[in-house]
Amino acid sequence: MTRTISEKRHAFRALHEEGCFVLPNPWDVGSARYLASMGFKAIATTSSGFAWSTGKPDNAVSRDTVIAHLREMVRATDLPVNADFESGFGSNPAEVAQSVRMAVDAGVAGLSIEDSTGDAKSPLLPVNVAVERLAAARRTIDETGGDTLLVGRAENFVAGVPDLEDAIARLRAYAQAGADCLYAPGIQTREQIEAVVAAVRPKPVNLLIGGPSAFTLDELAKLGVRRVSVGGALARAAWGGLVASVQSLADGRFDSLPKEPSGGWLNSVFKDPA
Repeated sequence: MTRTISEKRHAFRALHEEGCFVLPNPWDVGSARYLASMGFKAIATTSSGFAWSTGKPDNAVSRDTVIAHLREMVRATDLPVNADFESGFGSNPAEVAQSVRMAVDAGVAGLSIEDSTGDAKSPLLPVNVAVERLAAARRTIDETGGDTLLVGRAENFVAGVPDLEDAIARLRAYAQAGADCLYAPGIQTREQIEAVVAAVRPKPVNLLIGGPSAFTLDELAKLGVRRVSVGGALARAAWGGLVASVQSLADGRFDSLPKEPSGGWLNSVFKDPA
């Protein structure tokens, strides 16, 4: 079945209405197609994973390159695609709005806007500035039909400002500005998760699980989390295998080259259906 962009967006919104689902993060067409084959209901891009695949650090890829990547990912599978849209690729609300329109035109079912600056001395945007940017994204989405999901991100815990009260205040402000889903990457404890969920209820919350965690999906669902993403974790897993194999080559050994997955198995994953 081939779904239209509108159908993908409708299905994506429906996923946020109840329950809890995993939103894995592929970094290229191959990883996206493999995740689709595993039965996931939606996927999300990863700015870090994609940047590494281009030989750049996170947040160093141009807007045009990211938009082209989004188009490619949307075409790759029949799944809805949520865009890791960094800080909106704009120095002011008008530029953010222009970038958001380009992302919507690329066919994404959702996109997130961050409030970090990349400046270690002042890592977070002032709340009023972040709200203006998110509101500009909201207006643009509404002008294009309103069916693209908007995610507001409070970057406190990954930007070196692990202040839960401030993060919650930001998320509430972003909800008021029109965010459909809220996200505070880096929160980890049961208490932090419960506090964020309670603060923005009934709007859905995305939780980042970026490494080994004792939580199960069922447990997170009971805490009120609506969706769980993994950021660059899958890309790092792939890089981990590459690094281990390359190190053995550099040492003059071949014992770390993988036996599995085999080339035949991978070919079967990517073979076009008859």
